[in-house]
Amino acid sequence: MIRIGYYAHHHGSGHCRQADKLAALLPNNARAQLTVFTSLDIDSYRFTAIGEQQIVRLNAEDERPDDILAGRAGEYWQPASLHYSPVGNGDIQKRSHQILDTIFRRKIDLMIIDVSVEVAMLCRAASIPYLYVRLPGIRDDAPHIGAFAGALALLAPYPKALESAHTSKWVCDKTLYLDFIYSQKSESYTYESFIDILAKLSVDNETSDLKSTNLPAIETQLTDKSGATIPIITVIKGYGGHKAIDEKLPELRSLLPNALIVSLGPIDDDKRCYVDISTEVDDVTQFICHSDYLMMACGLNAVAQAYHYDTPLIVVPDDRPHNEQVVMAEALVAQNKALNWQQFKTLMSVNDGQPESIA
Repeated sequence: MIRIGYYAHHHGSGHCRQADKLAALLPNNARAQLTVFTSLDIDSYRFTAIGEQQIVRLNAEDERPDDILAGRAGEYWQPASLHYSPVGNGDIQKRSHQILDTIFRRKIDLMIIDVSVEVAMLCRAASIPYLYVRLPGIRDDAPHIGAFAGALALLAPYPKALESAHTSKWVCDKTLYLDFIYSQKSESYTYESFIDILAKLSVDNETSDLKSTNLPAIETQLTDKSGATIPIITVIKGYGGHKAIDEKLPELRSLLPNALIVSLGPIDDDKRCYVDISTEVDDVTQFICHSDYLMMACGLNAVAQAYHYDTPLIVVPDDRPHNEQVVMAEALVAQNKALNWQQFKTLMSVNDGQPESIA
């Protein structure tokens, strides 16, 4: 039985969630042999498919005031093969030892790296085989190319149809496209039960500014989607960043003044007045399935959840290194899977904000 180690980057919770989804797909005996390495703390993400004893909580890799050289020291002081490489950093020395020692003690046969050029180079220098997870975006810089070249193979957690046209052929040829991994089991919701959920949330939500005329309409008039008189827009955001999408909320409210706008996930305090319901839920499936419009950034986990539904999708990519979300948004629009913000605004002005216009 092959023993797998999975390195999950600490930015946001998406990398740990990908590891958790992969673990859930493994047979029980293989899952029991999985080890996840991450510096994300337990309060930021709690694994459901594996136990805490299978997780190695790494030291942080932040710069320290006693570093001999900064992590990005500049030309002639930093290897071109690394994005970030402080010298004399005790935390990075300890985490490197944690990784290599655990690999040796647990007899790990193969590492999956999601994502870190530096961990990839550590494994390659230590003669440890690894697979490297390729995220969307333009990643043709020297460190990424080195990490790709050093891998046994590359893993893309998205469909090949969404690959960027800028990606080199040899990188595509070395890539195994996994489609979107989405293993969460969700309860089946009817449209009527979804309306009941919205009605309850509107009452429970302390920040709700729902007009008194809207709530009865939701409860009594909207018995099915074809009879909807008030558009329901769900805005989904994650914890990796939500600035870009929050900045669109005032304009969204202006475009659709009578809509019921639901914000799921974090939201800036000064933007709460533009939504009717602000909340967090464990399962967003019913919102994806039954909303009239779905507005979201282009993180992999969010796109994976919405990709195979027919609900009209409006993409507002957040700022990420290597244009990760911008490239994903462009691919979704090119595949007729989504509208960008300008297309949505144009469509709303032409069709006077009618829900049927995007269907």
